[in-house]
Amino acid sequence: MRRQSHGSGRFAIEELAALGEGSVLEDGVRIFHPDRVWIGAGVYVGHDAILKGYHAGELRIGDGTWIGQQCFFHAAGDLRIGENVGIGPCVKIITSVHQEAGRATPILHAPIAFATVTIEDDADLGVGAIVLPGVTIGRGAQVGAGAVVTRDVPAYAVVAGNPARVLRDRP
Repeated sequence: MRRQSHGSGRFAIEELAALGEGSVLEDGVRIFHPDRVWIGAGVYVGHDAILKGYHAGELRIGDGTWIGQQCFFHAAGDLRIGENVGIGPCVKIITSVHQEAGRATPILHAPIAFATVTIEDDADLGVGAIVLPGVTIGRGAQVGAGAVVTRDVPAYAVVAGNPARVLRDRP
């Protein structure tokens, strides 16, 4: 199989689908397929974050959201982040997965399934959390540091662990 580069992720602001007023993109931020990335007003994106739009997927980030350094977002299956969401450093959000195709097919060469991830308004994701394809994190939910979120999180729930489990509801 012949491989090809995905490019450097370097971009010009005017290549973005949208960049809201007052947003900050720190040094080292890389954005792939910037024409598929919408960033709202007053958004902060920390140093060395990687935002991977995709030729068919969209990455939408709502107003007032804060994204820590060294985050990795892969929006092949669409990624929607609401308003006033806090995302700690080193959070990973993935919207695709290799399907199981049997032992005769290397996992790397198996078909890819895409599933939208939605982070609703006012949610917070702790340092190093991982969100897997198809998950919705409800409004005002809190995801603990290092959690691996494999299924939907109800609004205002507090989750932690691997896999993430509901610990309690926020008051």
